[in-house]
Amino acid sequence: MLERQVLVLNQNYEPLSVCTARRALLLILMQKAQLVEAYALEVRTVSRSFPLPCVVRLTLYVKVPRKDVVLSKRNIMKRDRHCCQYCGAAEGPMTVDHVIPRNLGGSDAWENLVCACIKCNNKKGDRTPEQADLSLIRHPRRPHYIAFMRYFVGTIDHRWKPYLFME
Repeated sequence: MLERQVLVLNQNYEPLSVCTARRALLLILMQKAQLVEAYALEVRTVSRSFPLPCVVRLTLYVKVPRKDVVLSKRNIMKRDRHCCQYCGAAEGPMTVDHVIPRNLGGSDAWENLVCACIKCNNKKGDRTPEQADLSLIRHPRRPHYIAFMRYFVGTIDHRWKPYLFME
């Protein structure tokens, strides 16, 4: 129960991170956060009971440097939802493909890397998609950290949606 995920908001209601309910309760007890939304459960002590937090808001504003999602194979796969960006296949082993190959001046950047199945990656080889007679389902772009949090934290409670701009 105390391992449930809790959305942590900055003082201005901007999503900051996700923590466990145990950590959120500690923030509330130390008066560093306020309860915004709660699960329909309670945590009981000998003398008191506390609602189990679902969304908390920090009492002081925390200046956070602009967050960028780290460019990694895992994050490329997450961004593309483990779906081949050439044929749409979601089954079988996947790899990361350079849209413009390195030998043609392509770089390791969000806008040049896509998830691809082994078959499409081998078909494309060291050519551009046009040369290999392939087309992209979605053109790759850098994800925003809020979108990344929204889609890749796991199951999101319906109470988080207004704070993650999903409604």
